[in-house]
Amino acid sequence: MAHTADSMLPLAGTTVVALEQAVAAPLATRHLADLGARVIKIERVGEGDFARNYDHAVQGLASHFVWLNRGKESVALDLKDPAGLAAAKRLIAGADVFVQNSAPGAVARLGLDGDQLRAENPGLVVVNISGYGTDGPRRDRKAYDMLIQAEAGLISVTGTPETATKTGVPSADIAAGLYTAQSVLAALLRRARTGEGAVVDVSMFDATAEWLGHPMYMQMYAGRQIPRMGLSHASIAPYDAFPTSDGQILIGVQNDRGWVALTSVLERPDLADHPDLATNVARVRNRAECDRLVGELTAQWTTAELDARLAAAGVPAAQLKDMQGLIDHPQLSARDRWREIDSPVGPLRALLPPTTFRDVELPMGAVPDLGEHTAAVLAELGLAPEEIERLRESGAAQVAEPAPAAG
Repeated sequence: MAHTADSMLPLAGTTVVALEQAVAAPLATRHLADLGARVIKIERVGEGDFARNYDHAVQGLASHFVWLNRGKESVALDLKDPAGLAAAKRLIAGADVFVQNSAPGAVARLGLDGDQLRAENPGLVVVNISGYGTDGPRRDRKAYDMLIQAEAGLISVTGTPETATKTGVPSADIAAGLYTAQSVLAALLRRARTGEGAVVDVSMFDATAEWLGHPMYMQMYAGRQIPRMGLSHASIAPYDAFPTSDGQILIGVQNDRGWVALTSVLERPDLADHPDLATNVARVRNRAECDRLVGELTAQWTTAELDARLAAAGVPAAQLKDMQGLIDHPQLSARDRWREIDSPVGPLRALLPPTTFRDVELPMGAVPDLGEHTAAVLAELGLAPEEIERLRESGAAQVAEPAPAAG
């Protein structure tokens, strides 16, 4: 039987309504959109998702918003206005999934609590993202990414021995977003089997704590705080950046076989069974001397030469790229990972989603303008043009102005 591309998308026919902002929920729903779901994003009238205004780096659009919101429909409603809230409730009533990361208590005050919604629609999957969870002493605290990284201990293991740092990307937000997407998929699978929806709670704190399993168990059972090691590793050596004649290269030897291979590449096979270096335990104990010797030897070659030698010998190594290095990376261009997506300012470059289905390419929809889809979606709900206009005039809804005709 022949299939259309749309019918082969994993979430084709699934409607997601999102009351979302910033990073965690938008990341989750963007992944759902990439998988073929229809994602309707409810935004504030006037401001929209506040991530729209973080910067204007992408030809006038915000880089976070472009990253996280392609493939969605923007419906701008004032949920403090009874008419706007009524429209939102009708949207959610017809959805398969409702995802929200509003401030603690906000959805309950609006009558959009998961249990209330499921009482009317038992098959609905509701996922609530919070900073710290639904109870506990920090439940009502503000929870930005940096604050969660600090409270969860991630900052304590990130950085150099002298300076603790947060990660360079919003790890707590990303972790919560990925677990949210996973929970939606799991709940939809269960609903297909049982007919029952779900209310799922995902907290940024819990998601980040999960990522800290290794240092957490080291502390609980070995009584040892993992030290901040920069590019190095507390339990492995050599594992760091090492100098070359024209820069540096990262080398990570995971086992003693790798050490033997590295000594061969560096043309010092006599170091393979040196009593202070032959085992990983010995190398970690003598890390300073190990790193000094390796650094003296790696400096004989250029980065490109040594990278090729290490690759040929199967020794794990990498070149330290910056963002332009990522954009220009031959691994992306050789695998045809770049596409163009539409946006209010014209075509933009974007990477294909990281999940690659071999029988269908996942869609990469346009980045929506604020309120771009308000009129069309409200019309789907059965509102007549004059009713939509009344909502616009009262401020309960925002309808994007059509783009000027080219010419």
